[in-house]
Order: sequence, then C-alpha cells, then structure tokens
Amino acid sequence: MLKVYTVPTGIMRANSYILTKDGKRAVMIDCGGKEPLSFAQSRGLEIEYILLTHGHFDHIGGCAALQAAGAKIGCSKEEKSLVFSADNLAEEVGARIPSFQLDFTFEDGDILTLAGMEISVIATPGHTPGGVCFLCEDKLFTGDTLFYESVGRTDFPGGSGEELHKSLLKLFNLEGDYSVYPGHEEETALEHERKYNPYR
Repeated sequence: MLKVYTVPTGIMRANSYILTKDGKRAVMIDCGGKEPLSFAQSRGLEIEYILLTHGHFDHIGGCAALQAAGAKIGCSKEEKSLVFSADNLAEEVGARIPSFQLDFTFEDGDILTLAGMEISVIATPGHTPGGVCFLCEDKLFTGDTLFYESVGRTDFPGGSGEELHKSLLKLFNLEGDYSVYPGHEEETALEHERKYNPYR
C-alpha cells in the first residue's frame, strides 16, 4: 500500500513528501531542506529519487544533501533553467542553495516508474513556466499550483495568471476524486476544490 509522509522543510516550511510502497525504497516530491534525510533514515527508508514540482528555492534547498546521500533528482524540461537562475528567488530572501545537479528531466504525460511506483507527470504552468503536478494512485501532488481553497502566486518571474487558470481547469477535469497534497499548508481533496476553490 502506498504510504505518504509529509515533512515540512526550510524557512518557508514547504511540504516535502516521501512516498513508499515497500517501506524501504522511497521517492520524494520536492526537497526544501535537509529535514527529510534524517526523517527517512529514522524510518529505514532510502530516498532513491527526488521529483521537483518547480524550481523555487523553498522547494529545492535540500537537494544537495539528499543527492550526496544517493538520490537522483529530476524536474520538467521547461523548468530546468529556472532551477539554477535568479528566478528561483533564493537571492530575494538571502537564502543560499547548496550546489546540486539534475540527473534527469521529464515532460507532460510521462509516466515514471520509480521505486516500485508509477507516477504520472501533469504539466501545470502558471506559478512558474515549467511547473508540474504528480499523480500516484489516488494522490495528487500539486506543488504551488493548487492549495486548500487557494492557488499559487503568479507575480513572480515567469508567472502567468492565464496559464494558471488553464492548469487549474486541467486538474479539475481529471476523472474522479483525489487526495491533494499541496506545496504548503494542509491537505485537501480535488472534489472539494472543484466546489469551493474561489479561483475555479
């Protein structure tokens, strides 16, 4: 059975999610700080891969530490340039991002088979040009695209309110209901957001 651990990370307390099916091998979605490494080790989990929803500093700050521990890191092809540019906003807040490398990229519609799990990639630009969400079984990981009754900001470099609205419609048009795990704050459900999100 798929198990998801939520680990708030870094100065912005961005949610990093650790996914595992066998209780040994794991995939992490976003990595805002070093906290998930000790969390995983305390539970006997090896984080084999990190998938980035987008490249802002508060979602990538712990990548170097996890990569040094053996994790491979991937982001969307469209987001690759933002990850390593001033548009990741680290300079804006005086944050330092330890150096790391991307091991692979992916694009809309890809199905990634990692650590015994199938994870679908859904391109959702708007918060950033190359932002994505990830779907694994009945769980949707939305980064800073969709929050509980809210959405991500579009006033950062590369943001677009028009693109974000299209991305929200793309998510709301998925068949069925999903547990939604956003990049900040509490979990929600896709059906709840279809009904109550003011940006729908």
